[in-house]
Amino acid sequence: MKKIPVAVQMFTLREESAQDFAGTLKKVAELGFDGVEFAGYGDLSVQEVRKILDEVGLKAAASHVPLADLKNDLAKVIEEQKVLGSRYIVCPFLLPDERNEETYQSLLTFFNDAGETCRKEGLTLCYHNHDFELEKLADGRTALETIFDDVPSENIQTELDIYWLTKAGEQPTEWIKRYKGRTPLVHLKDMTVDEEQFFAELGTGGVDLESVLALGEEANVEWWVVEQDQSRKTPFESIEISINYLKGKLPYLNK
Repeated sequence: MKKIPVAVQMFTLREESAQDFAGTLKKVAELGFDGVEFAGYGDLSVQEVRKILDEVGLKAAASHVPLADLKNDLAKVIEEQKVLGSRYIVCPFLLPDERNEETYQSLLTFFNDAGETCRKEGLTLCYHNHDFELEKLADGRTALETIFDDVPSENIQTELDIYWLTKAGEQPTEWIKRYKGRTPLVHLKDMTVDEEQFFAELGTGGVDLESVLALGEEANVEWWVVEQDQSRKTPFESIEISINYLKGKLPYLNK
């Protein structure tokens, strides 16, 4: 079994990070995670963040960077990732007024150009989905298909979020197979089986996680990323349940 490392998306720990960024990273390491996916760096410089990562033994798996920052100062974003040791820059979200045919079409050009710039600097641009990208555009394809089909694979990769795919009525495994070799980052999430379809700790909901994990090596997944957008437990309790589930499925995590 290929040893695919596991990171946690720091948005899950946004409140904890705001209080104690360094202490939060230390706790993440103690729980057995290999790395983190950033969603900002608190009030710290990337140099300070890198120093903490090295001290606690974590790697920077990727960074979620708002689309506006990618458009306004991509050079700065790239330099920050080099300091952190992160190879992946992820566009994480589109605002409601950006979710339309005209914007999606303009994004294709932007993603192609930005992705090429990243690639020349040794980095990879990725796109993270929610459920709204599964809505159909004028040509009958979903917005997500349009992004990945119309922008060359060398310029944009996927960060498939299995919770949002499932919520949209899709099978995550089918998307991983469809974009095999183009899925370096996969967001692992579970979903309650009731009508609310709330975010759930891994192994406590109805998402077919085992089938997703089984595709990791074949699909060339580089990082599994645990994220819980919201939780009815404390965020640390949630991610501990999730990493313990993964330790039961991925024996190499028991170090």
